[in-house]
Amino acid sequence: MAMEVMSEMTHQVTHATMATDITPPFHRRLEGKITIVTGGARGIGEAMVRLFARHGAKVVIADIDEASGAALAAAVHPPGAATFMRCDVSVEADVERVVSTTVARHGRLDVMHAARVMVPRGRGGCVISTASVAGVAGGLGLHAYTASKHAVVGLTRNVACELGRHGVRVNCISPFGVATDMLVDAWRGESEKQWAKEEEVEEMEEFVKGLGNLKGETLRARDVAEAALYLASDESKYVSGHNLVVDGGVTTSRNVIGL
Repeated sequence: MAMEVMSEMTHQVTHATMATDITPPFHRRLEGKITIVTGGARGIGEAMVRLFARHGAKVVIADIDEASGAALAAAVHPPGAATFMRCDVSVEADVERVVSTTVARHGRLDVMHAARVMVPRGRGGCVISTASVAGVAGGLGLHAYTASKHAVVGLTRNVACELGRHGVRVNCISPFGVATDMLVDAWRGESEKQWAKEEEVEEMEEFVKGLGNLKGETLRARDVAEAALYLASDESKYVSGHNLVVDGGVTTSRNVIGL
């Protein structure tokens, strides 16, 4: 009986699909939104910048890496969709300058480090932070790193409660390992940031795949950016206080990284 119901449902879905255009035009999910991506010059941040711009957002890249940030702003498509501002997020004055300059230039701010200007304008908006699987399960990182990522998850939930009455959504993303320059540098044990060689990235990807739970797939920066796109778009308009875990089931597996 269950198979008959499933067969009928499949037939109905297939018939409905054939009756419509199966290749709808590209939907720009962030059309007209103003965003700031901190740490946006490289790695996961760079993937977010490129994807957000492609979906119609105006993106401000805030990073301490001036060379990479400026080069990315010039390379992003469509032209003019991204600008770069140097920002050390550990310096509050830098963050305030980026936010105030962005608002002065564009008139508002919709996504990312924006709560301070979202609340008085009454426009709503969203704040998205990057946590980690180390903030979900134990044994996946050094103590200080793990504590900091648990803090991000906890703050996300608490701030979501505080800002909900202003229509501001607050969420975070907890990805598994992504073979970025930062992860390769950490694996090398080097304090100075360097561009990872292609073979180093491939080696790191294979290593992370071996630790993962979901076989046959590789987690890349673009996948984390897609999660951020969902949280930034109107499709998630009633999602707040949520930690979106992008880990292929690692933190739900009883065999977490071979333990």
